[in-house]
Amino acid sequence: MKIVFMGTPEFARPILKSLAEKYEVVLVVTQADKLKGRKQIPTFSPVKEEAIALNIPVFQPLKLKDDIETIMNADADVLVTAAYGQFVPTKVLNKFKRCINVHGSLLPKRRGGAPIQRSIIEGDSVTGVTIMQMVKGMDKGVMYSKVELPILDSDNQDTIFEKLSYLGRDLLMESIEDIYSGKNAGIPQNEEEATISPNISPWEEEFNFNSSARDIFNKVRGLSHEPGAYFVTQNTRVKVYSCAIVETDSKELPGTVLQDSKRLIIKCADKAIEILTLKVEGKKEMDARSFLNGQKLFTKSSLI
Repeated sequence: MKIVFMGTPEFARPILKSLAEKYEVVLVVTQADKLKGRKQIPTFSPVKEEAIALNIPVFQPLKLKDDIETIMNADADVLVTAAYGQFVPTKVLNKFKRCINVHGSLLPKRRGGAPIQRSIIEGDSVTGVTIMQMVKGMDKGVMYSKVELPILDSDNQDTIFEKLSYLGRDLLMESIEDIYSGKNAGIPQNEEEATISPNISPWEEEFNFNSSARDIFNKVRGLSHEPGAYFVTQNTRVKVYSCAIVETDSKELPGTVLQDSKRLIIKCADKAIEILTLKVEGKKEMDARSFLNGQKLFTKSSLI
């Protein structure tokens, strides 16, 4: 079995590594390098880093639909994708004997580009991984295997991504031989149960304290650590990376700072939120207790 692997984030790294240990991965396709910092220094995706360590050729098309020849010329009969980040043209899919995707949800629920983030933001109690066939429609292929994972209040986007990455790796490695041989032909998805979880838009990253504490808590967890949920006060953007729900009998308006010494607690529509780690525009990320030393952005009883 010769494989072309397509993936980009940390989620895909363990999957690539395990495939390469057992099979011949002839090509890795990943997103273009990102430019970071004032000096615009290129940074590699986690999958590119792993491919280099494994001595596997790397292909990074800016727009895959316009640049497929490298993949079409690869000597492989299986395509495996895991959070690659671009749609794969039908011409590419037709080139391979098997096209397999590791998708971070329990299909047919949460098709799309942000199933993990939205499962947390929208308060799901369970998520999972589905090994599925890649077809022209978005996440519509037959399902080969699934595994569930509970979402805990202690989880955020980072921890769920990591857990699902290893669950997906193990499930793929258990399934791939039977998928390749045709023994596992998969089962169709029930279209009536299908839901969509599109990519997070920039405007969705902002929250305000007129929401419930649970909704804010979920949004912070669902967007932590990247891109990070934020609110704005005094024309300053404050990113929140972790918080906790606080019971209160306060009758203050939502957005009122209830405590600003050692703990930063802000009233919500119902309860309150204690901000635990944050990053104020122009400053580094820090815990709230450290931030409160000498800051002037939050004062008790002030309204955000």
